[in-house]
Amino acid sequence: MKRFLVLLLWVAAVATARAEPVLLKGEPIQGGLIVGQVPAGSKAALDGRALRVGADGRFLFGFARDQKPEATLVVTLPDGVRETRRLEVARRDYQIQRIDGLPPSQVTPSPEELERIKREVAKVRAAKATDSAVPWFAETFAWPAQGIISGVYGSQRILNGEPRAPHYGVDVAAPTGTPVLAPIRARVVLAEPDLFFTGGTIILDHGHGLTTTYAHLSAVEVALGEEVRQGQRIGRIGATGRVTGPHLHWGMDWFDRPLDPARMVGPMPAPAKPAPG
Repeated sequence: MKRFLVLLLWVAAVATARAEPVLLKGEPIQGGLIVGQVPAGSKAALDGRALRVGADGRFLFGFARDQKPEATLVVTLPDGVRETRRLEVARRDYQIQRIDGLPPSQVTPSPEELERIKREVAKVRAAKATDSAVPWFAETFAWPAQGIISGVYGSQRILNGEPRAPHYGVDVAAPTGTPVLAPIRARVVLAEPDLFFTGGTIILDHGHGLTTTYAHLSAVEVALGEEVRQGQRIGRIGATGRVTGPHLHWGMDWFDRPLDPARMVGPMPAPAKPAPG
């Protein structure tokens, strides 16, 4: 009888362990980021795209702005058992922003400027293609700057009547010189003082293809290859590049998929009250 109970408890323990071998944190929604946990030694793929799984079993993936309604996650456990998850991806509605009165040179660059833009785009794409093994992406994000949210993810801008690419990030309007802080630990994979469109620009690598971008900076205060901690000042808000006023453009990408960084943090913190007197 005792041996039977031990066997029964063992079977129950195995069943419990297998009930949730794949844990996912995050909301499946357009622009959303999902962080997963599987047993060490597992493999994972999203819609046939192999995912990097860390030695601790953590992995991540993200959904594009116009992600289709369903995605398929396949996890192969160390013992060869495969688990398939059908993820229903929530659809979002996006704002349309119109900006008129911009100088023609800011809407239609010259041939010389187009050559510069081409070189800079290649440099930015290379930085966003970084696929490091660091696990910092699983940490809790914080806002990199405080101010008024003046632009949101997914909105489409129409400049002088011409539709442009969607806005991939969140804009925080604040005075020039306002500190910009690293939202979590990271390594600097791009630090440029003056790109054509984004001016002073920093890109941070958080591991497994997740990068964040900080644009229009008046000061870039980190160097390529430097490791930064959460809350460390990396630059200052400015109005460099092609902008109409000082603000921080904060972007987030999973390789070639722009994500919504605002979904990784809570509401914008209220401004600190001045000390009495």
